[in-house]
Amino acid sequence: MKKAYALLFLAVVVALGLGLAIAKHPGYVLIDYPHVFRYESGLWSTLAALAAIIVVLVIAWLLLGLLLTSSGVVNPWSRRNRSRRVQNAIEQGQLDLAEGRWASAQRHLQRAAEAERAPLLYYLGAARAANEQGKHEECDNLLERALQRQPAAELAIALSHAQLQVDRGDEAGALQTLQVMHERHPHNVQVLRQLQRLHQQRGDWSAVVRLLPQLRKDKALPAAELAELERRAWGENLTLVAQGEAAGSTGRAALDQAWQELSSAQRQEPPLVLAYAEQLRQLGASVEAEAVLRTSLKRQYDSHLARLYGLVRGEDSSRQLQAAEGWLKDHPNDPGLLLTLGRLCLQNRLWGKARDYLEASLRLQRNPEACAELARLLAQLGETERSNQLFQEGLGLLDERLLALPLPA
Repeated sequence: MKKAYALLFLAVVVALGLGLAIAKHPGYVLIDYPHVFRYESGLWSTLAALAAIIVVLVIAWLLLGLLLTSSGVVNPWSRRNRSRRVQNAIEQGQLDLAEGRWASAQRHLQRAAEAERAPLLYYLGAARAANEQGKHEECDNLLERALQRQPAAELAIALSHAQLQVDRGDEAGALQTLQVMHERHPHNVQVLRQLQRLHQQRGDWSAVVRLLPQLRKDKALPAAELAELERRAWGENLTLVAQGEAAGSTGRAALDQAWQELSSAQRQEPPLVLAYAEQLRQLGASVEAEAVLRTSLKRQYDSHLARLYGLVRGEDSSRQLQAAEGWLKDHPNDPGLLLTLGRLCLQNRLWGKARDYLEASLRLQRNPEACAELARLLAQLGETERSNQLFQEGLGLLDERLLALPLPA
């Protein structure tokens, strides 16, 4: 309280002193610019006017700063508040996208994309949300807008576009998009991987085969995955050309040509030998298939090849049986080989040995093919009851779902 009285007293003294100074020395100010401007006043009134102008300018500057930097109390459209709204839109849009609220995600992310200087991720998210809603035209427009804003991100936008086209079932459009990117970026690993997956999804194994050298050269896949893809692609391609489903294929000639296109190492791989021999068998070239299988099995035993060997007929069935019995010495517990031996004994009319081999195969593995072969043999030998039992067992093993279907009473 004493401090307030002191300040008041000081103010009165200053005002009194200022008044006496003005009364004793009023001063005079004259500013004249001929024929344009003239100002004439006392010194103290001029100083008072200048002080008032300075105070007004300071107050105006402070108010302008308050308007520009307020948090929404004075100006709801201020820069800080706008930045906060954009951040909220980003966070909410990403959350909506992760939780599958597509309409809300599109709205928030599109708003964020329009406000941000680097909008790529937000446009991609909004495009995905639009695509999930079936708004394909809006999706494409958002991607086009992203390309306009960030033209340097053309590849990233195209890869996302291709994936969205696949998701909407437009595989032809996705293929066209990826092929354009492959021409512009021939060594990009992600383009190669997406192309490979798309060809595989479309069942275009010939295209996968053509892409294999580049996948290998650019190391687009891990070595083990690439090796497995090569085996499957070449195997499927052999099937396609043999069935006349590949462009320009003519059955046996196309199959042999495709086989010769393989490297010598590939022609020794059991899965590819199996695919080639199976197609030879289906084309009626059973003798050639038997020779291919026998050569491969001598070089490297494989249970799948041994099983197929019992389904082909070579020039000499007794020699074929002799070769298979040679493999049995090293693989006595292979049920597939025992099944093959049973079938070869049937070809050579060795009924007793056939029965023994088939029984041995079934003891190691209950297999519908072995059940059927033994059931046929027993039916001819007059053992009808056992034959019927085996037929029923084989049917059940062939498809367990049949047991759950209703049957008439």
